[in-house]
Amino acid sequence: MTGIICINKPQEFTSFDVVASMRRCFGTKKIGHGGTLDPMATGVLPVFVGGATKAVDLVPDDSKSYRAGFRLGVVSDTQDIWGKLRSRCENGVSDAEVQFVLEDFRGDIMQIPPMYSALKVNGQKLCDLARRGIEVERKPRPAVISRLELLSFDGTDGVLEVDCSGGTYIRTLINDIGEELGTGAVMTSLCRTKSCGFTLESCHELEEVRGADPEQLQQWLMPVEQLFVKQPEIPLDEVQRRMYLNGVRLDADRLARRPEQDILCRITAGGEFLGVGKINEQGELVPVKQFRGE
Repeated sequence: MTGIICINKPQEFTSFDVVASMRRCFGTKKIGHGGTLDPMATGVLPVFVGGATKAVDLVPDDSKSYRAGFRLGVVSDTQDIWGKLRSRCENGVSDAEVQFVLEDFRGDIMQIPPMYSALKVNGQKLCDLARRGIEVERKPRPAVISRLELLSFDGTDGVLEVDCSGGTYIRTLINDIGEELGTGAVMTSLCRTKSCGFTLESCHELEEVRGADPEQLQQWLMPVEQLFVKQPEIPLDEVQRRMYLNGVRLDADRLARRPEQDILCRITAGGEFLGVGKINEQGELVPVKQFRGE
């Protein structure tokens, strides 16, 4: 079986735990996922099955959306409620003050990755170093916060909704907001509501998938093409189709449609999805990945 299935990852499961379950369900080792979620987080985890794993590194939409709980007045070594907590400040903060500070975190920002993360430095995961009491210097990384809204706030605890670029650390975002407020802050909950273009409405519960039979699993798998439906389409005729499938670079001037250079395009022939490709500087359609029959 080949395709994509979205799982609503349960709390206290790692992303690898879900992958291991899917390997047993689908009877294949060829399983990947679209973006790691921390064990305490829940929400959208796209799982790539079989030949669909070839698309893991090609997802054109790497933006993410989250609903995150936070608490002011405390800080922790992990930047969340599950770490070692210590009080920071008991001064009250108004809704207006939080709204004012949030404005500084919309748009392009820089983040210092937390020590408790899967990011590798010199081949070692930061979280592994942190558990051994080792802290290393981390360089700031760019992130884009396209939407940051305060859903609720009672003076101490609140909920944020965040739309952001891939690789954004929500724990760090909340920590940095707390720093600017002068109170400190930790994340108290995290649910990913969108990933790879898929939402919670697209998700199945893990136990539901575990109990499904092969026929039901096949019905739930979404085709790989769904990842690329918003990309420009390049339709090929029969001759071009054969050449493309043989890895031949096609003259872009002879194509029915010629999109802009270096944009990932969806390649089709007679309504069949063949793969993805790009127009290079020489004006040739270069195959990037073929998915015929996947």
